[in-house]
Amino acid sequence: MEIVTHLINDTIEFYKWTLTIADKRVQKWPLMDNPLPTLAISTSYLLFLWLGPKYMKNREPFQLRKTLIVYNFSMVFLNFFIFKELFMAARGANYSYICQSVDYSDDPNEVRVAGALWWYFVSKGIEYLDTVFFILRKKFNQVTFLHVYHHCSMFTLWWIGIKWVAGGQSFFGAHMNAAIHVLMYLYYGLASCGPKIQKYLWWKKYLTIIQMIQFHVTIGHTALSLYVNCDFPHWMHYSLICYAVTFIILFGNFYYQTYRRQQPRRDASSSSSSKASKAISNGSLNGLSKAANGAAVTGSKEEKPQENSGRRKRKGRAKRD
Repeated sequence: MEIVTHLINDTIEFYKWTLTIADKRVQKWPLMDNPLPTLAISTSYLLFLWLGPKYMKNREPFQLRKTLIVYNFSMVFLNFFIFKELFMAARGANYSYICQSVDYSDDPNEVRVAGALWWYFVSKGIEYLDTVFFILRKKFNQVTFLHVYHHCSMFTLWWIGIKWVAGGQSFFGAHMNAAIHVLMYLYYGLASCGPKIQKYLWWKKYLTIIQMIQFHVTIGHTALSLYVNCDFPHWMHYSLICYAVTFIILFGNFYYQTYRRQQPRRDASSSSSSKASKAISNGSLNGLSKAANGAAVTGSKEEKPQENSGRRKRKGRAKRD
């Protein structure tokens, strides 16, 4: 028991020490004073994952078509705003895409970067609604481990990023991810508009490919930062690499299960359907040929008796003669 008490006290003391090196600019911003609100939201999210399906078990699924259209296109605008703010602020502050340390000053461009990163953090909390809508529509198969792990970890871990490193190298991943989410929510928004638009949305799998490319770029960029000994917390760099590796594994498995593993089945079904169509077309053609041949056969059969009767008559005449 004394060991547990000692461990808890050391953890509290360590947390208090970390607060002394936290970013003072974001201290009074919403959700940033302490981690409890963020942890409460994430805990509520996990609780809804357990209770939501039970609540919807004997109920009809909600359609939410208009809600989804508004939500998805709102996320398009929010992520585009984040992308634009990070791009403009980083450009104004002359950020380096190879190595950029955190500037904790009140420079307008640096504060603008921090503000955009805070909005990025908030957007990850809003994205919890993705799961809520899946459950209310009874799309339980969409709520996979990858889905939950991605949403819950991003929102929780980015609180740490904003609290201690709201700038510098942090802008790179958020900048890239916001751009990808513009495309992703644009796809979801268009898909929500109905079958007339859905038939043109052939590029879903390429979103997964782009996301996997993003994680590889993140690892390469972070490794380069470590190689040049960038003035940014190295433990965050190593943690980010490990985190990105987990996403590569999970998204790679998702891509394989969704697009590669089902490929032979689709090919088999398409080949069988093509064979069926060929059989149908061949059957119709053969039917016509059989009918034609049948007419020719019957015609020949009808003509043969006439020929035979003619020969008999000729033979009869010959005998008489």
